[in-house]
Amino acid sequence: MLGELTRAGILALARPTRSRKASMVSKHRRQVALRRLHESLVDLISFTNLPRGDEELIAEAGVVLDQALFRLLVGVERFGPISVGEIAERTDRDHTTVSRQVAKLAELGLIERRSSPLDKRVKEAMVTAAGRRVTDALDAARMRLSTPVFEHWSDRDLLELERLMRRFADDLLSMSAMPKETDT
Repeated sequence: MLGELTRAGILALARPTRSRKASMVSKHRRQVALRRLHESLVDLISFTNLPRGDEELIAEAGVVLDQALFRLLVGVERFGPISVGEIAERTDRDHTTVSRQVAKLAELGLIERRSSPLDKRVKEAMVTAAGRRVTDALDAARMRLSTPVFEHWSDRDLLELERLMRRFADDLLSMSAMPKETDT
C-alpha cells in the first residue's frame, strides 16, 4: 500500500546515507570551526586589552593622553553624540567614573557636551575638532602598527577577512538589539 513503510524500508531510512554522513561530518566541522573561532576571539580580545598595546599606540600617535581617556575619546568619536549612560553601558564602566572622565575630556577640549535633541535633560558627548585630530592621529598610528601583520596576506585574504569580520560584527550587533525572550 502506498504510504506504508515496511520494516526493511524503515531500516533503510535509519541507515546513514551518503548525504547524512556528509551532514554529520559538516556538523562536526562546524562545531570545531566555531570552537576555534571562539578561541581566536578570546586571543584577540586578550591582545587588544593589553595595557602595553595602548601605550604603544598612544606613543606612536604622538599624543599625550591617559589610557582610560584615550579609549573613552575613541568611543565618543565612533558612537557620538552619545550620553554618559550609553558610554558606561558600552564600556561596562561605572556611570560616575565615566562622567568624571567625560568631564576631564571636556576640560582638555577634546569633547563637548550638549543637550540631547530628543531629551533636553540628557547631556551627550561629541568630539571637538581637537578631539578629532587626536582620534585621526590614533587611527593613523593604528594603521602603521597593524600594517606589518598583513604584509604577507594576499589582497583577497585581507578583503575576505574584512568582509567576514564586518558581517560577524553586524550579526552580533543585530542579535544584541533583539528583544530578549521573557519567561511567562
